[in-house]
Amino acid sequence: MRLIKYTNRSALQAPRFGGRLGAQDLENEIDWLFGTALGGFVPPALGGQFPVDLYEDKDNTYVRAELPGVEREAISVEMVEGSLSIQASRKEKTADGESSVSFNRLVSIPDEVDAGKVTASYENGILTVSLPRREESKPKKINVSVN
Repeated sequence: MRLIKYTNRSALQAPRFGGRLGAQDLENEIDWLFGTALGGFVPPALGGQFPVDLYEDKDNTYVRAELPGVEREAISVEMVEGSLSIQASRKEKTADGESSVSFNRLVSIPDEVDAGKVTASYENGILTVSLPRREESKPKKINVSVN
């Protein structure tokens, strides 16, 4: 199994003019760096997105999300137009009583996933979604014969 590096960036732009970053490119890179590095300091009570890990082996791609304090019934996993949508909510105690916090994540998935065989499991605060590949997209061994 190998880890797939997943980021929210749509595409990394190549440096311009002989490999040098322009002023705007450098500013965008710094904004992205601080946005991702400091994103973990946002209080969880604000809700929003949560981190996911993507793994793959020869037969499946796996999406793993840590959702501590979330009940299984409060998790929704759906396949939506080539993306995996994960939504969750949990109740938190506040000074005024209780409030509900919602989390969501939309993860692009490869075209070779067989949407009819996707499964999800939730154990000890960790959601694991298995995305099996279609048979026709799996590598096949071809025998070479000698005439």
